[in-house]
Amino acid sequence: MKVLVTGAAGFLGSQVRRVLSEAGHDVAGIDLMIEAVHGAGAEPPDGVVRIDIRDAEALAPVLRGVDVVCHFAGATGTDCGPADYASSNDHGTAALLAAMGAAKVRRLVLASSVAVYGEGRYRTVRGGPFFPGVRPRAELDRGMFDHRAPRTGEILTWEPVSEDAPLRPRGFYAASKAAQENYAFAWGLSTGAAVTVLRFHSVYGAGAHSGLPAQFRDALAAGAAPHVYEDGGQVRDFVHVSDAAAATRAAVERALPGFLPLNIASGHPITIWEVASIMSKARSGPTPIVTGQYRLPDIRHFLASPERARQALNFTALTTPRIGLTEFATSPTPPPVETTTPVTSEP
Repeated sequence: MKVLVTGAAGFLGSQVRRVLSEAGHDVAGIDLMIEAVHGAGAEPPDGVVRIDIRDAEALAPVLRGVDVVCHFAGATGTDCGPADYASSNDHGTAALLAAMGAAKVRRLVLASSVAVYGEGRYRTVRGGPFFPGVRPRAELDRGMFDHRAPRTGEILTWEPVSEDAPLRPRGFYAASKAAQENYAFAWGLSTGAAVTVLRFHSVYGAGAHSGLPAQFRDALAAGAAPHVYEDGGQVRDFVHVSDAAAATRAAVERALPGFLPLNIASGHPITIWEVASIMSKARSGPTPIVTGQYRLPDIRHFLASPERARQALNFTALTTPRIGLTEFATSPTPPPVETTTPVTSEP
């Protein structure tokens, strides 16, 4: 197939472009090389053209004859403010969809995030599923980090979140990913096009600049102990970049009809303390420090169910966090992204 990858110079987009090319597809890549993501003065790599997805005139020729668009372009990370996300992610996606409609491209694979769910899913001992709100500051100040049942005070048990869970994004980035999904859903309805949404858990691997594993790796590379918030018992899932790219290839090669969101995860829950400990041990570094500090909007536990992706794409992640994080801990630390213009940090 002829595939267009947007954001093709990014951490995940570059891996997707390589995997699809190796599979024999005709792959074109575009990337705006925005400073907040790639640094000041960054040039696109070989095989990638500098194009703004908001520029319909520039998009028209690269969309000609394309069978599938893999949309990975956009602002990411905590160094971007709400205006950056709205411009790059929301406006950018809407403009790309309009250009795809004009070019009669009828398949989209959209890179989203499990961040669109917000807090995870929980259950009481006798009750049904429960989606709690923000934890009370008074409880956090006392070191009571787990969600509790409103009436009984019992600690709630976390459960895997399915794709049918409500979307309740908390941060600016998560809100922009939810907006991308909404635009794609509306576009699919109006054009009859097919949209496969890949809601990735935290993606890590060699070359990653951002994310919790990258923060821990950078601290260890500097000889410092990783600092773990709260009590370290927060449950998460981390998916290796090779698995994320494999899931994208599967979504490209399986023409799934309609609008279908899929959770992409390793399927192996792990606590933040375990992540830090595995990486420290891999580098023979200092023992992680549990700070007891917290950030009010933070999510306590979150794990997305990968079952629907297994059924729809025949996809199962091959790299467990324990193996992948051990390898990542000793990978070279990429040079920091240097920008020339200040940006607003997301809380």
